[in-house]
Amino acid sequence: MKKRIVITATVLVMIAVLAVTGGSFYMLGFSLKPDPNRRNIDSTYTLLYNWLPDMRQWADSLRGAGLLRDTFVTMPGGERHHALWLRCDSARGRTAVIVHGYKDCAVKFLFLGRMYHRDLGCNILLPDLRSHGLSDGDGIGMGWNDRHDVLRWAELAERMFRDSVRESRVVLHGVSMGAATVMCASGEELPPYVKCFVEDCGYTSVWDEFEWQLGEQFGLPPFPLMYTTSLLCRMRYGWRFGEASPLGQVAKCSRPMLFIHGDKDTFVPTWMVYRLYEAKPAPKRLWIARGSGHAKAYMDHPEEYTRVVREFLLGVNGS
Repeated sequence: MKKRIVITATVLVMIAVLAVTGGSFYMLGFSLKPDPNRRNIDSTYTLLYNWLPDMRQWADSLRGAGLLRDTFVTMPGGERHHALWLRCDSARGRTAVIVHGYKDCAVKFLFLGRMYHRDLGCNILLPDLRSHGLSDGDGIGMGWNDRHDVLRWAELAERMFRDSVRESRVVLHGVSMGAATVMCASGEELPPYVKCFVEDCGYTSVWDEFEWQLGEQFGLPPFPLMYTTSLLCRMRYGWRFGEASPLGQVAKCSRPMLFIHGDKDTFVPTWMVYRLYEAKPAPKRLWIARGSGHAKAYMDHPEEYTRVVREFLLGVNGS
């Protein structure tokens, strides 16, 4: 009888271990595996134009004139990364580096490029993060590994758009995972030309966001999958969910930051922005977009969004 109980318990433990292991591999692949269609840029333009029909004339005219250009750089790890860029003749040293969201790409966020270029008079550079768009990579970085890549893009943008008369002034503006990326970058040692940050609907940490999604999408508690998948991520990609913390990074940032979030965001819940805002030392500003879901603040309030960003930049740069 005792032998049968031991055998049964052993089998159950083995089944549980296999289930957790399989679930961990599934969760890691589900979360961090790149979109296999990410290099189909034509379909992304089509999606952008269906989403915002007034973008077609602006983007097509620039592409037709050869003004909206591609550039590729090799990162220290050997990966080849891509970005779009556009010069503004009246920029006076002002440049915006605009960072896209999860499983998106630079093209998808050209609407913010238009805002900065047309309405705010800035040069623009829009990188594809690793494993997105035309950039190499075998795993999504969730903004953590990407923080170094974005600072390298900022360095390249400063060199590309350098004004011989005026000081270079670079703003890093990210949406969703891009917001997490620029917040993670904000806690690093920064060059003097990176003047400020705009984060739009970023999460407090990868752990918090994945825990939230695990509950929302699958109805599962954080234990044990969050712990085992984080360990698997450490073994596979070199980082853990808990260390990938925009919350911890903004606490170290002394440069101005504008926080934007929709009050109806259920993908990255709105409560996260209040924790981020509280953690960030001054100077800082918070704008909550009324009635907006995830990454929809500009779509719902384009004029107010532009005004808020313009006023923030004026407060930082004075011009």
